[in-house]
Amino acid sequence: MPRSAPAADHDASLIRAIGLGSATLFVIGSVVGSGIFMTTGIMAESIPSASLLLLAWTLGGVLAMTGGLTYGEMGAMFPHSGGVYVFLREAYGPLVGFLYGWAALLVVLSGGIAAVAVGFAEYLSYFLPALSPARLLVTVPLPFGAAWSLSAGQVVAVASIAVLGAINYVGVRSGNLVNAVLTVAKVAGLAALPVMALLVQRVEPAFTPIVPPGLAHPATSFGVAMIAVLWTYEAWYFITYAAGEIENPQRTLPLALVFGILALMAIYVSVNVAYLYALRIDEMQGVVRIAQQAATALVGPGGATFVALTVIVSTFGCNAPAILGGSRLLFAMAGDGVFFRATGAVHPVYRTPHVAIVGLTVWSAVLALSGTYEQLFTYVMFASILFNLAGGLAIFRLRRLMPDRPRPYRAWGYPVVPILFILGSLAFVLNTLVERPVESLAGLGLLALGLPAYWYWTRTEAAA
Repeated sequence: MPRSAPAADHDASLIRAIGLGSATLFVIGSVVGSGIFMTTGIMAESIPSASLLLLAWTLGGVLAMTGGLTYGEMGAMFPHSGGVYVFLREAYGPLVGFLYGWAALLVVLSGGIAAVAVGFAEYLSYFLPALSPARLLVTVPLPFGAAWSLSAGQVVAVASIAVLGAINYVGVRSGNLVNAVLTVAKVAGLAALPVMALLVQRVEPAFTPIVPPGLAHPATSFGVAMIAVLWTYEAWYFITYAAGEIENPQRTLPLALVFGILALMAIYVSVNVAYLYALRIDEMQGVVRIAQQAATALVGPGGATFVALTVIVSTFGCNAPAILGGSRLLFAMAGDGVFFRATGAVHPVYRTPHVAIVGLTVWSAVLALSGTYEQLFTYVMFASILFNLAGGLAIFRLRRLMPDRPRPYRAWGYPVVPILFILGSLAFVLNTLVERPVESLAGLGLLALGLPAYWYWTRTEAAA
């Protein structure tokens, strides 16, 4: 049940204002949040080896690149708003596409925005202690002895979401510009860490042997560490959601994915090299704010202040492309008649899907206020990983279903590269199922809640 032509018509009211440079920054900005500042110390507990740490970050980039090359072909085939939603709809039918969008709306996108906003508030309190998430403003008793509390940090988180929603509301150019400026700023801040390490080397890391003596289960330990790496690379595909506003998307989208992921690999590996020249492995193990500790070890307390400021910019900036791209996903679903029709509206002056932007902003703010997004995010992640697996398989299905459809870009390394992406996603699915079986099944349950909603909207569309 292809919907390619209607999707193209639906996009006609938008402005194609995102060029190659902006699209590349979109990929980088979507990914770089707080993970790179906090992940490596936890990984060092599982794999206390400089070589294994760098291998994990390199391999994570390679797996992201296999996905980027795979999605690049489908993005060039279907350069419409919605991205992955459109790929899945065209490959498997409208129900699978809808369930992907449902999971993204319910928690994946909105919960991610809420989580990053709360992280932004936490780091902002480093400079403004009165806005600390630990400072409770009001507590409301609930039935069965429960209570809901509103903290200063939650207010800050909601305010940050609202500001970015407003910026995206008044035009794709303003949202894109803010993302570009913030991405350049946070990349510059991250680049300062390797410069510090180059100028003030504190330790000499040992890059051999690959597997350190005494590591009982190296394969399992490496797999656990890779989970953190893959989540830190997550969201590189958000650019596909905004394909309806990209200039010359058949060329720009694949190139932006490749350039953006290559830049991410270079940033992540070089920053981790800086950590290894700042701290010994035993000093890194279990440290959550690893970037602050490394900067402090290199240049003193001023380094920690600089890193905290960089994280503030990074987390705030990470939500700019998430709101821009995520709203276009809801816009595409409305165009297909499987979501509220109002979210398919385009502002007559700003030429943005303003109702979709408001909807995603409000729901993300609700999750930030509820304090439950972390639990929901854990539950729905299994379903999200399944959709990544389905997205990898979609390229093979589309080549069989639509052999004559123009493909301005054909995935480099096909079929090996898509197969590697599929195998990486499959390993992630199996690992999540084994490590978190209850949460995985709960995630499928949340996904199943979308079935009555799909039935309602398709019946309403048919009646209309």
